Amino acid sequence: MKLHLLDRASAQHSSFTVSMNRYSHFLKIWHHHPELELVAIKKSTGTRFIGDSIEKFEEGEVVLIGKHLPHMWLNDDSYFEEGSQKVAEALAVHFTQDFLGQGWLSKPEMQSISKLFDLAEQGVKFIGLPPRTIDEIEDLLGLHGFDKALGFLKILNRLSRHPSYRLLSSSGFVNSFRKSDNENLDRIYEYIFKNFNTPIHSKDVAEVAHMNASAFSRFFKRVHRKTFTRYLNEIRVGYACKLLMENKNSVSSVCYESGFNNISNFNTFSRNVFLFSPFYYPYQYCQYLMYPILHLH
Repeated sequence: MKLHLLDRASAQHSSFTVSMNRYSHFLKIWHHHPELELVAIKKSTGTRFIGDSIEKFEEGEVVLIGKHLPHMWLNDDSYFEEGSQKVAEALAVHFTQDFLGQGWLSKPEMQSISKLFDLAEQGVKFIGLPPRTIDEIEDLLGLHGFDKALGFLKILNRLSRHPSYRLLSSSGFVNSFRKSDNENLDRIYEYIFKNFNTPIHSKDVAEVAHMNASAFSRFFKRVHRKTFTRYLNEIRVGYACKLLMENKNSVSSVCYESGFNNISNFNTFSRNVFLFSPFYYPYQYCQYLMYPILHLH
């Protein structure tokens, strides 16, 4: 997937934008932008890519994405079939961190929102939000001026105080992407996400990065605090979880579709990281995987 920088700047008459996106399928572009983005899925299913997180998404989820964090919502194959009547519908709010002016986040009353924006650097999925939350975001479409700004501020305040959430991307990805002024890391991530379910090796990625194999291994481990093989397998199990939760494939077929070259490797890696096998507990395996892999090390 080639990474694109998109322009999501607000119009001159507003400090942030609220939009209702309704298409036959979501924009199939791996992209980032300098604005934070609050996304609420109204209708649609598929796979969500945020940083190095790959998960299944469904209706009703609310996610906050930090500035310049690469992301994409990819609909299921059925949305792209000829004659499909399916609709992908989502609300999106784009705003800069200083949309209310310089220094507003430093005020004592804004501490919880400031912390929320820090968490958003990895992407935040909120769990167990009241159903009215999405309605409140949609209500912003009918508001203007002060009422619109106040309404959005109330939403951010409630989200910042919501006790249940998950961070999506690993801090290693975020830190390395943030430091990437050159195109080297961009090429690495693009190659991995495009080929993770094929038989790739560190030497293949080293060539993409224009580095020798040993130098690449040291570089990758320094950035991510884990080996390339471990990182690759974590991406693969994230995709495997998405397939298992769709209940369309057997565990054996999921193993190969995710890039593992044999069932034994898939089972061994799952046991080492998650302490149990997806063969016997596929649902529990996926539920366990819903917590960031980074926190299990």
